[in-house]
Amino acid sequence: MNKYITTIILVFTVLSVSSQEETKYRRSSLYSMLISHPSQQFDKEITGVFFTIPVPDKFNNHDLSVKIVSSDEKRQEKLEVINSFIEKNALPRRMVGKWFDRDPETGYFDMNLIADRGQYDASYFDVNIAKMSARGTAQLADAGEELIGNTYLIVNDIKYLDKADVAKTSAMALKIGGQIAGAAMGNSYVTALTDKAGDLVASIKGFKVTVTTYLYRLDWNDEVAATLYTSYYITEQDFDAKKKEAFNDEKKLFKMKYIGKQSVNSGNTSIEGLNTETPEQMIRKVCTRAIDKSIVELQRAHEEFRVKTPLFSTGPTITAKIGMKEGVDVASKFEVLEQSIDKNGKTEYKRVGVIKPVPGKIWDNRYMAVEEKAVNANLTGTEFRKVSGGDFMVGMLIREIK
Repeated sequence: MNKYITTIILVFTVLSVSSQEETKYRRSSLYSMLISHPSQQFDKEITGVFFTIPVPDKFNNHDLSVKIVSSDEKRQEKLEVINSFIEKNALPRRMVGKWFDRDPETGYFDMNLIADRGQYDASYFDVNIAKMSARGTAQLADAGEELIGNTYLIVNDIKYLDKADVAKTSAMALKIGGQIAGAAMGNSYVTALTDKAGDLVASIKGFKVTVTTYLYRLDWNDEVAATLYTSYYITEQDFDAKKKEAFNDEKKLFKMKYIGKQSVNSGNTSIEGLNTETPEQMIRKVCTRAIDKSIVELQRAHEEFRVKTPLFSTGPTITAKIGMKEGVDVASKFEVLEQSIDKNGKTEYKRVGVIKPVPGKIWDNRYMAVEEKAVNANLTGTEFRKVSGGDFMVGMLIREIK
């Protein structure tokens, strides 16, 4: 009975929604990077638009300042080079530091981001209290499993597809004014078109890329958590210079686990809704959709990377704010999960049904689908039909299954 009451409270408070506001729920977190190949055609343009491509909204944005890594390699980058870059730049340690709002100057940690993303009671996250409280310890473990342990890095290797080794290479080149600092996030770029704009526009209409995306997961376990809380975690109230420096010098504890890679072809992309006098719009559209497509294929291949999405309505129709951007099609199938919290504060998920998309009611939420006037781009979500299960409630989570 107590567990049932807890479930009701969780669904209607922590996961409460209205028709005006989408559900807050625990998303996986994603850090997205690009491998730049300066010697490759259109590399500057692809690099420029990459800064404008947002992290997919089904993930929390966990980007660091390093967004671009340059490579002289003309072919697809080698995995060992990527692994070396991750280690050399201490990306796992820095990703952990971001989770705890660590101040690089003072070394102070806090639990604000974790409490916000997980909808936890921040008072339970005073680490000193947690050491003496079974419930506090359980909440820390839950946050590690639900949030920190679901932190991913994707490294995108985007290559322009040269249709026939393009004879008119000079007519297809764009000039970029200014410099792009590869290690700085959010730098602007200015595109200056050549005198041969007509040739350029004709080329952009057939712009295609391949994307090879490498997927990593932050390695978080009880040992890593215990070491962090006991050896490195300091606040203004318990400053320890040795702990501060020890975290800065840590090179072995925090690691990324390589999950796999996926290569996709962008295919043909409509120019409808684009201003052909600004070719970077087409490059942005092609690259954004290709990265989204690559993420979908990685999720299908690796169950742990699949996102959960809340049901937005359950009557008279079942809907969720998910669509073609996330790879939903008529063959898709989703399990419906009831989320609850046990007596110790740990999150549990139980399958309570299965749903499938209604043909003709799948939302086209791909980048710029509205501008190109795509079919079903005007929907606000995808409609589903029940395959099995009892009554569903708004806020229950769905996840794709095979």
